[in-house]
Amino acid sequence: MVAGGDGTGKRDWRPFVYGGLASCVAEFGTFPIDTTKTRLQIQGQKLDQNHATLKYRGMVDCLLKIGRTEGVAALYSGIWPAVLRQATYGTIKFGTYYSLKRIIVEHNNGKESVTVNLCCAVIAGAVSSAIANPTDVLKVRMQVQGSHGNVGLIDCFKDVYAHEGISGLWRGVSPTAQRAAVIAAVELPVYDFCKSHLIKTFGDNIANHFVSSLFASLGSAIASTPIDVVRTRLMNQRKLKKTGGPFPAHIYTSTSDCFIQTFKNEGFWAFYKGFIPTLFRMGPWNIIFFITYEQLKKLY
Repeated sequence: MVAGGDGTGKRDWRPFVYGGLASCVAEFGTFPIDTTKTRLQIQGQKLDQNHATLKYRGMVDCLLKIGRTEGVAALYSGIWPAVLRQATYGTIKFGTYYSLKRIIVEHNNGKESVTVNLCCAVIAGAVSSAIANPTDVLKVRMQVQGSHGNVGLIDCFKDVYAHEGISGLWRGVSPTAQRAAVIAAVELPVYDFCKSHLIKTFGDNIANHFVSSLFASLGSAIASTPIDVVRTRLMNQRKLKKTGGPFPAHIYTSTSDCFIQTFKNEGFWAFYKGFIPTLFRMGPWNIIFFITYEQLKKLY
């Protein structure tokens, strides 16, 4: 039987539903850490000729300062576009991955390989993230504004559309799709590989799912953080539709320009800003997701 599938019909809808539900549960449980990651990633950018001062010294300092100065609710700024994103992104990503893999494996006489898993993961990650990109843009904008923005999901959408047009909702789509493809290419095959090899030791139970998800989280965090930094910075950059220029200052013209300027102005390690909260978020997120997903499979 294919890991993650259930061995039934080719049009089985369950991987899509389970993936969406488990993704939403995991998002609620780890969102404050994601907010700290976003805040850490945007600080230190070079605006005009002056370096912005660093407001946060790390994940814990960021959590405490946001809670103290903006209120605990600010840690959940952007939660609804994030949940909406998982309801679309998570549903398409995991459903596509497990469905594609099952179809290919069935046509390959039940033989599963790392190459097949890798290809299915890349396709599922890139396609699902591109479709869900507008919700990601809204989430990043609301996380950066925190309590100071004081706008809801609909107001944030109207603001982006009014000032930047429909293209503003797909800002950063290229690095977003690349990041999702990298995460999926590492996370899903690693999880399936670890799970299948740990069955002899733990069996197909929560202990196995817990350990497998930890290995998957570490690999995907290392591989995806540089792309995530660029993606976050591009999404946070506003480009006014009427003036034709970014606001408040011209920063990046493209994904490659963002990579180059970040490296030139801040050095290599700037690409790993927010790595600790990324890892601390991916770990619990994947644990919650995969355990929830596996339990849903067993329940139904």
